[in-house]
Amino acid sequence: MSFHYLDMERYERIEHFRYFLSMPYPYVGVTVDTDVTDIVSFCKARGYSFYLTFLHAAAKAADRVPELRRRIRDGVIIEYDACPTSHTELCANGTYCYCTLRHDQPFEEYIAYAETERRRRRESGSLREDADVESMYFISTLPWLHYSALIQPAAGGEESNPRITWGAFAPNAGGRLQMPVTLLVHHALADGSHIAKFYDALRAEIAAIAARYDAS
Repeated sequence: MSFHYLDMERYERIEHFRYFLSMPYPYVGVTVDTDVTDIVSFCKARGYSFYLTFLHAAAKAADRVPELRRRIRDGVIIEYDACPTSHTELCANGTYCYCTLRHDQPFEEYIAYAETERRRRRESGSLREDADVESMYFISTLPWLHYSALIQPAAGGEESNPRITWGAFAPNAGGRLQMPVTLLVHHALADGSHIAKFYDALRAEIAAIAARYDAS
């Protein structure tokens, strides 16, 4: 994946970067109930996997926030042009494996490619990644629970891959489907405003899918 180095002498968050990088657990994350009514309707109408469709929307949303494409390498910051995803797939034996996907193609091509890749990875059952791990968004799901908070594992130090996780969706009082979506980021690279931009972008990506459904 293509990337460039940030000019650390001109980096406006250099003090924040150094401060949070010194912490043993330098991460910040939030969980937001997200309206998925329209994207669920889209998937049901087209026969598409909700998991893969929402994964595509989440990855596209993350790419729209530069801070989420940044990683720490040897004490400085690099920024990727785009980042692939590594998501968990449930295997037949009850364990899980990792599946790497890119999302730089039209959605209809993506969904066919993603289905093929998930079947291939389920058969191999491997935790080996198929791309540069540093560049990835780490994606997971907890489909059995509509949770309100989630603590995610991270190595600390310079390990700075954003983690995006979601749970089960459930109707609210108005009948709209709400799903908890969690984003964890390295605080040396991103603040609350950048997290908020991700959720704004996610809503926009969901709306774009709903518009595709309405036009069909």
